[in-house]
Amino acid sequence: MTRIALCVLAFLMMFAPLRAEELAPADKAAVQQVIEGQLNAFAADKGDEAYGFAAPIVKFAFPDSATFMRMVQQGYEPVYRNNGHKFGELSTDQLGRPSQKVTLMGSDGKNYEAMYFMEKQPDGTWKIAGVVVKTLPEVNA
Repeated sequence: MTRIALCVLAFLMMFAPLRAEELAPADKAAVQQVIEGQLNAFAADKGDEAYGFAAPIVKFAFPDSATFMRMVQQGYEPVYRNNGHKFGELSTDQLGRPSQKVTLMGSDGKNYEAMYFMEKQPDGTWKIAGVVVKTLPEVNA
């Protein structure tokens, strides 16, 4: 019975999400490269390329690049068009997924915080499984 329990536990551990603090430096760099790549694709209006950085769950919800791009253009303007960005902390969300904070300088003059939820694929690549954007409060100098 103990052997079965250990096998089940080992099996479940194989599918446990990677926590941000457990990521290798190469994975941390890869996460930022994926986000950078998608932001650059948006800036160049390369919809198919931007869509390629999306995780399967996103592609399930938006089954083609045209639908995906409409969603981004209508609901994520600071991600779609911005005047620069800066990477912040890489943490772990409530589901255990690595989450990369990115500050976006909006084309509207406001600053935004985007939280990118990342998912490692079976082939070892990283994909974007979701993004939440919020407006940052204005800072008076």
